[in-house]
Amino acid sequence: MIELLKDLIKIESDTKEEANKALLFCADWLKQQGQEVTVHDNEGYLMLTAIKGQGPETIVWNGHVDVVPGHADQFVPMEENGRLYGRGAADMKAGVAAMMQAFVDLEAEKLPRVVQLHIVTDEEIGGRHTSKWLVEQGFHGDFVICGEPTGLKVGLQSKGILRMDMTFKGKPAHGSRPWEGINAIESAMKYHMAIAELPFRKESTEYYEQTSVNLPIINAGDRYNVVPEICHMSYDIRFMPGQDKDEIVRQMAELAKTLNLDMEYKASGSTPALTTSEENPYIQSLKKSIQQATGEDAVLFGQHGAADTRYYALVNGGEGAIEFGPSGDDWHGNAEYVLLSSVHDYRKILVSLAFS
Repeated sequence: MIELLKDLIKIESDTKEEANKALLFCADWLKQQGQEVTVHDNEGYLMLTAIKGQGPETIVWNGHVDVVPGHADQFVPMEENGRLYGRGAADMKAGVAAMMQAFVDLEAEKLPRVVQLHIVTDEEIGGRHTSKWLVEQGFHGDFVICGEPTGLKVGLQSKGILRMDMTFKGKPAHGSRPWEGINAIESAMKYHMAIAELPFRKESTEYYEQTSVNLPIINAGDRYNVVPEICHMSYDIRFMPGQDKDEIVRQMAELAKTLNLDMEYKASGSTPALTTSEENPYIQSLKKSIQQATGEDAVLFGQHGAADTRYYALVNGGEGAIEFGPSGDDWHGNAEYVLLSSVHDYRKILVSLAFS
């Protein structure tokens, strides 16, 4: 399993072509282990499915082999002090390798349920060509684990996504006489400082202290001697389970009116927040499997980002798709690594859960 992981890290799967190469490597490896594998193609993006077991219930293991770009030396795996360094070591080729080995370890005739292994190639750019496509083709289940790096903690929830694109309108004037105009940048700044006081910013839940609000894009002005007339500004908002996306949009639109600002907006890119209850029977079984494998009680938490869980959860009303994977650190960074002992524990937990 660890040699498989090292071989996967060596594939620079930060492009569509190389991610497909990594996917075919996984398919060949599984076939060499005697597994039946189907490779799917959607608009040139490859993915695979492998299915074992029988019964009315289905568990899905989902992993991705695409990675974000890294330095050349990050694609040379380095093992040191129980850690394996390399691009994708944590996010998430370790999870993929453990899922593949766990799938091989399953004795199909003894399984009380169906287990589906899904390996995909475009999670880092949204997952719409692979995981979303698989769900649309009917590949989904009662419980789904996306093997993102969580430190063997259980990501019960994930925040929803709302993108707000705003245009603030001012009045142009000569730069030497700014009082004769209305500076659109200053209007945007005034607005940005005020949104911290909106009601949705002050809410919290058991797993989250606050909604995440990021200002990633701002574009305005092109001359020193002109008061800028237009300022474009965009927000990436990650809202908590229980919050209403439309209410957040209403509050943000109303704020511009309260501040007497001329602002137009477009709300887009919405992904619902996901919530799996602790009482879910699969979560209860997973907690037992974690305790048996690690000797420690399971830790439940809420994930700030979004993963391919969002596509699977839609089938079950937002329930039953979680992030759960090995321990590591600095994914997308220069010193990305995975803790090798956690990869072995993760494999044990997956097998235990499949038979529970």
